[in-house]
Amino acid sequence: MYRLIRPFLFWFPAETSHRIAFALLGLIYHVPGASRQMRHFYACRTPALPITVMGLRFPNPVGLAAGLDKNAQHIRPLSDFGFGWLELGTVTPRPQPGNPRPRLFRIPARHALVNRMGFNNVGSATFLSNLTRHDIPCLIGINIGKNKDTPLAQAAEDYLKGLRAAYPSADYVAVNISSPNTAGLRDLQNEENLDELLRTLKAEQSLLTKTHGRYVPIALKIAPDVDEAQIAAIAGLVLKHKFDAVIATNTTITRPGLENFPVARETGGLSGRPLKDPSTAVIRQLHARLQGKVPIIGVGGIENADDAWEKLTAGADLIQIYTAFIYQGPGIVQEIVRGLEERVQMSGCRDFPEAVAKGRGRATK
Repeated sequence: MYRLIRPFLFWFPAETSHRIAFALLGLIYHVPGASRQMRHFYACRTPALPITVMGLRFPNPVGLAAGLDKNAQHIRPLSDFGFGWLELGTVTPRPQPGNPRPRLFRIPARHALVNRMGFNNVGSATFLSNLTRHDIPCLIGINIGKNKDTPLAQAAEDYLKGLRAAYPSADYVAVNISSPNTAGLRDLQNEENLDELLRTLKAEQSLLTKTHGRYVPIALKIAPDVDEAQIAAIAGLVLKHKFDAVIATNTTITRPGLENFPVARETGGLSGRPLKDPSTAVIRQLHARLQGKVPIIGVGGIENADDAWEKLTAGADLIQIYTAFIYQGPGIVQEIVRGLEERVQMSGCRDFPEAVAKGRGRATK
């Protein structure tokens, strides 16, 4: 069905088609029984491939990356597509419009997107109001960021506000310090800044655990545009402060193999197929440093089960998709999970984690 709809959606500018797609989904979901049918067609046909990461039991290892549902408005239809979980946001303490339009661009020949959205969102109060209106059908990660006009010296305060707001409703919180579309944000990845930020957030997590009587894991989302020394420093600090996971990676400011595409010259972060190898390289280096002590959520250029398996054997424990969902539609979730299930069956292993461990052992030989 999506193949028939996509030419219509792609006729419009990228951000407009995003709004149209969710508007159409909203109309469909007003039809009695539509949600049940959608869930039957997608989620119920997606194999169970459970794995426990960060103390959370995921029904399958394929999640939705942050950025698609920034304001927690489309949880029911997205969960019906079979995702193992949804990561919502990025949400900032105060509402902000983001960068001027146009700010989202397609490169169809390379199944890629360039975005400079700039954390456009309704702010944490409205976001959480939207979220709590739903009967939450799946695990939810909430991705938090700082407001554009918050000076870098006060960035920790925005992240503390975001963590406090998200904590009661999230299954985990993702700390986004790696978007290239908020000026200076990636400076938080520098060792001195990161050390202080992680220390502050872990201290607050401890207080919130006592207040709410539940432990909510915190994951750090990093950029692909880091060198080996930076990866070593990030890994060391994640271990030092006992962060619960690393999400690798966000979008890239590089343009690998896109020299002949004028759209690639647009300012912003690149996602999709060209990001696959750079993000996998970061995952592999991170895993070598973390040695399985901190889980990794792999993101970037995953279009099929082979891509997902490559991320997993490089060191990822879970994977997320975004751009492939835009280009291939909701059936991509089921397709990837089925492909991973076949890998488990072919491996002769008892379950998915054992099959990944076996595949990872071979990949490192």
